[in-house]
Amino acid sequence: MGQTLYFILSAVLIVGGIAGTVVPILPGVPLVFAGMLLAAWADHFQHIGAFTLIILGVLCVLALLIDFVAGLLGARRVGASTRALWGASLGMLAGLFFGLPGILLGPFLGAAIGELTAGRELAHATRVGVGTWLGLLFGTLAKIALCFTMLGVFALRLLIG
Repeated sequence: MGQTLYFILSAVLIVGGIAGTVVPILPGVPLVFAGMLLAAWADHFQHIGAFTLIILGVLCVLALLIDFVAGLLGARRVGASTRALWGASLGMLAGLFFGLPGILLGPFLGAAIGELTAGRELAHATRVGVGTWLGLLFGTLAKIALCFTMLGVFALRLLIG
């Protein structure tokens, strides 16, 4: 009974983590990794061993780094100010309260407003908003791809393990 409960909790962590790759407030990829680690532990590491867990851990860290760097690179590429970066972060948090439209528009509006408060022109603020949004979008897509790569490695190891 106890082992079954661990596997159920593992599945909940993995599914919640997948949702968290899109919802910015949830630590998606670390939750996926935690679910996989719990499943491996519950199985006494018979199918998923140290080598596989190291690969999954590296993919997890890579996903976090790409997610962080992509937003910054997108913003910096178009000449964003520090206020725009803060604005994008605050816009993303505020956007969570407005569902999917808020999640999509929040970073753009936050970055643009940040640029406007820094004394930049509307055209530049709009470019920064778009650049920040694109960086965050590509970061999220990369994070989703790495998350599903982790799932593939995990499933493959379970099947041949």
